[in-house]
Amino acid sequence: MSNPVLQLSAICRTFIQAENKLDVLKGCELTVHAREKVALIGPSGAGKSTLLHIAGLLEKPDSGEIQIAGQPASDLNDTGRTALRLSSIGFVYQFHHLLPEFSARENIILPQMIAGVTKEKAGQRADELLDLINLLPRASHRPSQLSGGEQQRIAIARALANRPALLIADEPTGNLDPHTAGHVFEVLHHVANNQELGLLMATHNHDLAQRMDRICELKEGVLIEV
Repeated sequence: MSNPVLQLSAICRTFIQAENKLDVLKGCELTVHAREKVALIGPSGAGKSTLLHIAGLLEKPDSGEIQIAGQPASDLNDTGRTALRLSSIGFVYQFHHLLPEFSARENIILPQMIAGVTKEKAGQRADELLDLINLLPRASHRPSQLSGGEQQRIAIARALANRPALLIADEPTGNLDPHTAGHVFEVLHHVANNQELGLLMATHNHDLAQRMDRICELKEGVLIEV
């Protein structure tokens, strides 16, 4: 099996609400390899988004170790975490968060230019990804001119723009009808295989979860493979 693109070891996270202590994550362990697709399930409020935020270096755990593509990340400062996110992690959310004033192609170009890629090379990569998701003819369209499924596919392409090792998806089909959700899932499945990355996806859709390589359930702060 390939080297891990994500390793979480003994991850703990506690929140204080008024006088109550809420242990959301209790020593969670998780490894995801390249080309592996892992579903994260659990009831609402179980802490799935917290776990994804920690895996994506958007939030720090209270304790535990994180490695992204073999690089230790737990002790990085904010600048180091930002740089590692930009180079190695892609994010897809329930809502696409595309910039409305830019075209589909421009939305994919922008994160590359932020990472220092030239506009010409960023445009070539954008066209490559638009072709991969079968939306190259829609390249000049703004988000308001695209369907919900098309917007989410553009969001996936944007997440892939900087060639991440790890793709984190938080309920990426939760705002879509079943047919469109299935199509978006197929795109995620396809890119995980063809872009040589690991996919960690939180979902309430158990039918889609069953089509992943592994299912991990977060329940009462503990992560268990099912």
